[in-house]
Amino acid sequence: MHSPSPRSLVDLPIRRLNRGDLVPCADLCEDRGWPRDEHRWGLLLSAGTGYGIDAPDGKGLAATCLTMPYGSDFIAVGMMLVAGRYARQGIARRLMRHVMERAGGTPLTLYATEQGQPLYENLGFSPVGRAERVGGRFEAIGPGGSPAASASASPSSSAVPASGLPSSASSVTTRPAAADDLQTMVRLDLPVFGTDRTHLLARLPAFSDRLQVAEEHGELVGYAALWPSGQAEVVGPLIARDTATAQALVTALAATTDRPLRADVDARHKELLGWLMEHGLEPLSRTTVMTYGIPDLPGDAARRFAPLTVATG
Repeated sequence: MHSPSPRSLVDLPIRRLNRGDLVPCADLCEDRGWPRDEHRWGLLLSAGTGYGIDAPDGKGLAATCLTMPYGSDFIAVGMMLVAGRYARQGIARRLMRHVMERAGGTPLTLYATEQGQPLYENLGFSPVGRAERVGGRFEAIGPGGSPAASASASPSSSAVPASGLPSSASSVTTRPAAADDLQTMVRLDLPVFGTDRTHLLARLPAFSDRLQVAEEHGELVGYAALWPSGQAEVVGPLIARDTATAQALVTALAATTDRPLRADVDARHKELLGWLMEHGLEPLSRTTVMTYGIPDLPGDAARRFAPLTVATG
């Protein structure tokens, strides 16, 4: 039986994905060398809209793409995956054109890999930033710069340990988020992210292994989540008043797991990136933040350290 020609591939129908597609989506991730991430797919398909093309050979999905709407402000595009056996045959371009048509005049944003960036540039996207993915086992630094036994954040409310953190963080405390923190988190997040994402934040308690908030004198000044991906735990979103607060949140989250950490950190936050590397994480890859229809992302990049996932913007 002959493989479909490139022309017949780009003529295949595009359909909406649903939770019944979790396993085929995970299989496609695995095909491309990514973690299966059924857990993440569950979140994305419940909060966003997935599109897919069924493989003509009957073996799962040939391609996927996910859109995460933020009202009329913008739509984040992610999870653009094409099965290896169908790569470079026009499917990704077709899916992106479909997404752009469905978006109408709503601006778009995405994180592009080095391989995908030429396609997005050809479709009219412009680079506006960069994210650095780092990962590895977090090593808490004790007095004198030696590794500490743990990151010393207690399961309940705790003052930020002085070890490895700037003195300016000494008045910041972190604790597990409570149910009544959600409204405060949403109010903190709105000017930082630049648009309302309550539909995602409300899902964080169930999605994450740990949701931590940072306070100073009773005022919430940051929050971060830790969620599983393959053999690692991802830190994201990471929203904080300043670098010291971001460091405090990471330290607290790291103390709750013995698995490696991973984060996609906005490349402008060089101090945090340097600190993470000092604590055992290593550079893994980088992506380019791109937009279509807007000159830049809204919000306050100074307090936006890492996304929930690159697929959600």
